[in-house]
Amino acid sequence: MNELGRSALRVTSMGIGLAALGRPAYITLGRAQDLGEDRSVAAMRARCWQVLDAALAAGIGYVDVARSYGRAEEFLAGWLRERGIAPGTLTIGSKWGYAYVGDWRMDAERHEVKELSAGRLRGQLGQTRALLGEHLSLYQIHSATADSGVFDDEDVLACLRELRAGGVAIGLSTTGPGQADTIDRALEADVFDTVQATWNLLERSAGPALARAHAAGLGVIVKEGVANGRLTADAAPRELARAARERAVTPDALALAAVVARPWAGVVLSGAVSAAQLHSNLAAAGITWDAELEECLAALAEDPETYWARRGCLTWG
Repeated sequence: MNELGRSALRVTSMGIGLAALGRPAYITLGRAQDLGEDRSVAAMRARCWQVLDAALAAGIGYVDVARSYGRAEEFLAGWLRERGIAPGTLTIGSKWGYAYVGDWRMDAERHEVKELSAGRLRGQLGQTRALLGEHLSLYQIHSATADSGVFDDEDVLACLRELRAGGVAIGLSTTGPGQADTIDRALEADVFDTVQATWNLLERSAGPALARAHAAGLGVIVKEGVANGRLTADAAPRELARAARERAVTPDALALAAVVARPWAGVVLSGAVSAAQLHSNLAAAGITWDAELEECLAALAEDPETYWARRGCLTWG
């Protein structure tokens, strides 16, 4: 176990994120193959618990959820109670800002709605605490951007400072081609203990800013390490697939190994939806990332605008 920056939260190098397990539709490629047709609440709850059981058995120390991940907080809370897991055994982070509005429908016109207001913060914090109680270790702004106004909202910042004074670490997650600007704004605010950002072999633009955040004492959580399925077996670019075959590992494990190897990465999230996927992802920890891999896979990097435009075109399936 390691400490996540100045937050002193105890984490392992890899964690589990429940974005793809708390709702029937999400933007991960290959979801129909991974989940099948049964996306009922009962089926998704059972699948979520199976993955959490596998994560616990593997020694994973960090679990990441959000109010907008459908019933993810509810599933996690039920699992914690059923397994008799005491507060503090796992580091658990959640997020506020998006509300799930998909009504458990695959064909919903909208699945989530964003609002980074103080009212949304207070309302969703109450909902999160009602489910997770003392298990909540970290509370994060969901998908902050430099131009969202959240860094200038004194009501929001005061609420976050109060929560932090009460013992809950404060973080933010970032999104879009301007992640670096958002991270630098967060450093100026001097409120945050952690930052969660997208970094993968296709989208590397936040790397220097994450290094600055790490140097300033913030814990860094990396999401979307397999680029919503674009760096897994069925969709892996030729260069990644070839490098994985040569090393007798899976593309997803190699892609995540690239993230684990970054000196500023505190926790790298797996978004697995099955125990088998989780174990495949966790193999990343045993892969040595070397200069040869760095050189041969450097060409995979896309322009940030291109990457986020492609991500925005992924369908909720």
